[in-house]
Amino acid sequence: MAGDRASKLLALSGLFPVYKAKGPTSAQVLSELKGKLLRGIWLKEYVKKRKQTLKIGHGGTLDSSASGVLVVGIGDGTKMLSTMLSGSKKYTTVGELGKATDTLDASGTVTEEKSYDHITKEDLESVLKMFTGDIMQVPPLYSALKKDGKRLSSLLREGAEVEAKPARPVTVYSLSVSAFQPPLFTLDVECGGGFYVRSLVSDIGKSLSTCASVKELTRTKQGPFTLEEHALREGSWDIDTVAQTLQEYTSLLPAEPSAKRLKTLDNDQNRSDHLSEYV
Repeated sequence: MAGDRASKLLALSGLFPVYKAKGPTSAQVLSELKGKLLRGIWLKEYVKKRKQTLKIGHGGTLDSSASGVLVVGIGDGTKMLSTMLSGSKKYTTVGELGKATDTLDASGTVTEEKSYDHITKEDLESVLKMFTGDIMQVPPLYSALKKDGKRLSSLLREGAEVEAKPARPVTVYSLSVSAFQPPLFTLDVECGGGFYVRSLVSDIGKSLSTCASVKELTRTKQGPFTLEEHALREGSWDIDTVAQTLQEYTSLLPAEPSAKRLKTLDNDQNRSDHLSEYV
């Protein structure tokens, strides 16, 4: 029975989205998912005989203080995770005017407070034009970006001095205000890869002659997967449900890349900390 389940697990291949709750890191969510899929299976002994490997990873870090869609690749699906990293994403974020933090969100230490009484909804909507389209953005210091192989956020927490990364080109496809109740405001954002909503909210605050930070952040869509329609909740993290989900969602995915492209993506993923393996 365990052998049959191990065989079924190793046969899983494709992309599927899970719901990441606020609190755990993306890596911790992936670890919890793997633990549930491996429950009752002596996989290490099984793969030694079959010389197979379980590959599983996620397609883009979601902040621990954020919630929403986290796309998971399993089997050959890990070769497609690069398309999730670079592809379109949608977020809903609640920003707070008049308060800046070192992490640019509510998880950090307050570094500055300023008046925001002068700001109207019209003012906010007006500055959003500056942040739509192809723009330059400086990533947050507290981020998953790396220096000498270590994440900037880890270096900062260890007390190391870290220089800000240079501004880089990013794309914002759409940006709108859905609520304005000072000091809080809610934005709906659709963006491309490498974009940081925390930097956006901070930059918006500066453009309004105040400061701002993210209070809440939810990823509502990544690639073709939406939070409401597709994301598997923790209670559904089992082999049979994942197998059925992979089959149902195949039609949502783009055509598979060429063999040469697959090899390149596979090499990229083997170097990525988004990919974990059981051998």
